[in-house]
Amino acid sequence: GILAAKAAMNIGSGLTSLITRPEHVTASLTSCPEVMVNGVNSGQDSEELLKKCNVIAIGPGLGQSAWSEQLLQRVHWEAEERNVPVIMDADALNLLAKLKLSSRLPKNLIITPHPGEASRLLKTNVDDIEIDRFKSTLRLQEKFNATVVLKGAGSIIGYKKNGKIKYGVCSAGNPGMAKGGMGDVLTGIIAGLVAQGFALNEAAEIGVDLHSKAADLASVEMGEIGFIPTDVIDAMRELVRYD
Repeated sequence: GILAAKAAMNIGSGLTSLITRPEHVTASLTSCPEVMVNGVNSGQDSEELLKKCNVIAIGPGLGQSAWSEQLLQRVHWEAEERNVPVIMDADALNLLAKLKLSSRLPKNLIITPHPGEASRLLKTNVDDIEIDRFKSTLRLQEKFNATVVLKGAGSIIGYKKNGKIKYGVCSAGNPGMAKGGMGDVLTGIIAGLVAQGFALNEAAEIGVDLHSKAADLASVEMGEIGFIPTDVIDAMRELVRYD
């Protein structure tokens, strides 16, 4: 969650809040004091906080506990009430696959699964996802009526436009991105772009491109083995810096 919040702030989201467990507030503020950190004990406790958001990202650091389920359900309810754009990643996707919440999905939705999460969402296996990644992206788009980022080598962005499926393919990136937390950074980048008014498909395509190019820049400076997700955030700042 901290990584996603940091990435959103560094791409220009403006006022950024992080909802987490009360016991994680101190660690979050220590890591990034610029983020408005809020500890909640239940999904209901998040209601007033969510009403202030014009975009919601959920999943990084969420877990799959009863607390996590309540928070996800509250996000779905808020998105339905106000038509707020939602980016779902990580355990939000795992809960989506487990809880069968598709009847109340946000209307403006981006999902960012890696092949493992995609296989759970489509009730299949990773090999089937990877055999035809375009078909898998299409199936995800149709099932969840969402803009889809199917992560992996050559990440695919799929979305509907004028009734037809459109695809974007990322040619940037490197094997050093296969580290925990890298997807959380991408979630934050995309959320920050949506917060600035980009359409969902634009935010997804630009976000994936920036994320991968920043990782390439970080790998040049530190090597593929050594760079970490926070290095990608730093490199991304260089890519979007105004002279």
